[in-house]
Amino acid sequence: MMLQNTGKLAGRTLFITGASRGIGKAIALKAARDGANVVIAAKTSEPHPKLPGTIYTAAQEVEAAGGRALPCVVDIRDEQQIGEAVQKAVDTFGGIDILVNNASAISLTGTLATPMKKVDLMLGINLRGTYLTSKLVIPHLLKSRSPHILNLSPPLNLNPVWFKNHTAYTMAKYGMSMCVLGMAEEFRDQIAVNALWPKTAIQTAAMDMLGGSGIEKQCRTADIIADAAYVILSQPTDYTGHFLVDEDVLKQQGVRDFDQYAVQPGHPLLPDFFLDEAPDVLAQQMAQHGATPAFKPPSSSSATPASSGPIGSTFDTIKGVINEDVVKATQAIYQFDLSGEHSGVWFLDLKSGSGSVGQGQPPIKPDVVMMMDSSDFNKMFSGKLKPTMAFMSGKLRVKGDMSLAIKLDKLMGRMNKAKL
Repeated sequence: MMLQNTGKLAGRTLFITGASRGIGKAIALKAARDGANVVIAAKTSEPHPKLPGTIYTAAQEVEAAGGRALPCVVDIRDEQQIGEAVQKAVDTFGGIDILVNNASAISLTGTLATPMKKVDLMLGINLRGTYLTSKLVIPHLLKSRSPHILNLSPPLNLNPVWFKNHTAYTMAKYGMSMCVLGMAEEFRDQIAVNALWPKTAIQTAAMDMLGGSGIEKQCRTADIIADAAYVILSQPTDYTGHFLVDEDVLKQQGVRDFDQYAVQPGHPLLPDFFLDEAPDVLAQQMAQHGATPAFKPPSSSSATPASSGPIGSTFDTIKGVINEDVVKATQAIYQFDLSGEHSGVWFLDLKSGSGSVGQGQPPIKPDVVMMMDSSDFNKMFSGKLKPTMAFMSGKLRVKGDMSLAIKLDKLMGRMNKAKL
């Protein structure tokens, strides 16, 4: 069951940037079901040729859901426009209780491929716009009984993989997260300031444009973000400074069925950026499911294709010997991070069905990650090197449960019988 409304946001006034569509609108509608007042601060006043909805259609939906709406034409790069919308909100509803900084621009392009116009747009909307809107709304939040700022931005993860393919976008999104880091501390005991980010890709117009056809099957709907935002905005003011992920927030509320948020229940989901899947793995997963990722990183011409090379043939053999019995006996998902001549990431799922293998990271979090040279990997699976010996000699590094690495011994015995 989806998260039920509790009435906690009844009569509260939310100022939501980018609320004419997508995640911003979903949060607006969730609050509206409590009878909240919603300021829809967005640029689209005339129907857009490619994007659905305007501030006026969003306002109609908010009113139909039980809330009161105030549509305002706002480009959040324009201080005067924000100032006027904030004043109009205060005049109409008597104050502002909640600010949701959702408006965002995205271009997943490298340094040389990103025109400065795009760089300025992303920094202007994501970073400066979030800072500026917060600055102008905070004086009103300080008068509220339960003030909140919620930025739709990721946890600050300084792994270079999240910068290398789109430095400008990452800087702009992390700018929003830095606003949370700083303002949460600056206004501690006065205003709750938090960040929220989706665990998986969310189906929005932006995602449709980025991912190409077929992408929606791997997404959840914006309802999951709206439900998580609702939980956060219902907390007391001392709940502050958190970088939250939608699924984690809802699990704490007792939500167990996440299929209800899937666009296509049961379909593998695409993990979102900045968490723990690398961009090239995301691109690969999208391609596997028929999508054409617009942000696919340049592939190295020396990379070994999935089904060729000694590693690929080893995995072909593994595939031939795994079955439901092996899965029952093992109950683990392995990830192999291989270095050396045939470097790459591979996985072995011995947890579900009759097992599976593949290139890239596993679709769900591995129980154990084994890091080793590709030549040692082949020695291990041909019976010339035991996992325990590899570990003791420093040829194998293990993240996770070492006993799971030892469980592979049995599988290797089967493979040798299959005359690898």
